[in-house]
Amino acid sequence: GCRTEWDGVSCWPAVPTGHSRAIACPDILHVFKKSKVLIQRNCTESGWSLPSPPYHSACELETLGSNNDTEAKARGSPGGCYFVTMKVLYTCGYSTSLAALFLAIGIFSCFRKLHCTRNSIHIHFFTSFILRGTAVFVKDTVLFSDDSVDHCTMSTVNCKAAITFFQYSVLANFYWLLVEGLYLQTLLLLTFTSDRRYIWWYILIGWGVPMVTVAVWVITRLQYDNHGCWDDYTSLYWWVIKAPILLAIFVNFLIFLNVTRMLAQKIRSPDISKNYKQQYMRLTKSTLLLIPLFGVHYVVFALFPEHVGVDARLYFELVLGSYQ
Repeated sequence: GCRTEWDGVSCWPAVPTGHSRAIACPDILHVFKKSKVLIQRNCTESGWSLPSPPYHSACELETLGSNNDTEAKARGSPGGCYFVTMKVLYTCGYSTSLAALFLAIGIFSCFRKLHCTRNSIHIHFFTSFILRGTAVFVKDTVLFSDDSVDHCTMSTVNCKAAITFFQYSVLANFYWLLVEGLYLQTLLLLTFTSDRRYIWWYILIGWGVPMVTVAVWVITRLQYDNHGCWDDYTSLYWWVIKAPILLAIFVNFLIFLNVTRMLAQKIRSPDISKNYKQQYMRLTKSTLLLIPLFGVHYVVFALFPEHVGVDARLYFELVLGSYQ
């Protein structure tokens, strides 16, 4: 019959001759308009028929209209201008962030007076952001640079390695966010204890936990779900990655609440001098500014399924997240 086919927009599973297949508009197209119209293709002796109704009609997209014989294979997928604009925005965002991060690391490294545990943690934290930005560029290059790639059957070592690197970078980023929160709490709890003794524990949490998590995920995918490029978020094994991220966000949220409580107590305490109160007020302000960096804002999307709020998730994670 008709073999599995990637038409530039959707993946059509194989069907016998004389049968048909109906699918809904891809979730990503809900960014533009909501549509519940099913698109159908028939398997004839000469192969797949054209989509009926056409994508631009079924998905209510004015930008796709094409009079070519192979309308479904029109390059520049639905809403092409939208996606190009989105890519330009987050490419500029990550490029700007990478330049700022390298500059920040250079400043912290070059001036001896800035060498301390707090800034060492910041350097690791900045490095995790650098890895995350780099991973986005690597993933785009490997998965989306060639329009002729068949995304139905693509399952190369390169694409799996790119996704693995991306997942590790994201995990490391969240866990260094967690380390920043842990360190801030340690400063308030253990005022007279040297914080250098904890630096290796911080490094173990920030880089080690993501490494172990990704290793478990890779072994699991190789053994039980080794198909595609591992970039599907509908797989049950995605929870091997998502659960530790949710845990880091949840712990960071509790730390933020506890730090806020501790600062409020210290500010109200009559036994603390005016100078110390001013220091705690400054620390309170900086803590409030750290809310986005603690990942608390990701709770909004983290608790919902991947297909919910696709449009808001795209704007938030790709565009705003790239400038973070």
